[in-house]
Amino acid sequence: MEEQQRTRSHTVNTTTSSFAENFSTTSSSFAYDREFLRTLPGLLIVAEIVLGLLVWTLIAGTEYFRVPAFGWVMFVAVFYWVLTVFFLIIYITMTYTRIPQVPWTTVGLCFNGSAFVLYLSAAVVDATSVSPERDSHNFNSWAASSFFAFLVTICYAGNTYFSFIAWRSRTIQ
Repeated sequence: MEEQQRTRSHTVNTTTSSFAENFSTTSSSFAYDREFLRTLPGLLIVAEIVLGLLVWTLIAGTEYFRVPAFGWVMFVAVFYWVLTVFFLIIYITMTYTRIPQVPWTTVGLCFNGSAFVLYLSAAVVDATSVSPERDSHNFNSWAASSFFAFLVTICYAGNTYFSFIAWRSRTIQ
């Protein structure tokens, strides 16, 4: 009996896979919405990112600390720029479909609505803080940042409208 057990062969199956195979199968599980950037809300988000970047870089390149009001403009511009980039990534990768517990239409409405209100106040503060001085570099940069701040405000107003429409159609159902 002992001999029979010794002579019995054991078969071990092994599989090998390359890193490239594993990478290609795992990366295909990530969704990518190419069409989002062709929609009006997608285009507005890209415009918010580009114009918002212009707002805070034009101010950051000057001696803005001499005018305390620009601190508020910088806070709003940088804060909403970072969050808008974050939301763009969420929308492009369709992460919102993987987290259904979050009421994304409500989150989008609150985000865009608050961005519109705070950017409007920052744009007004920016425009009223611009004053001609000896250093024309600061004046030109601050005036340009004020112009772009109002453009970003309009973009956030548009996305607030689209978010409201999406939220309202979601709550009616």
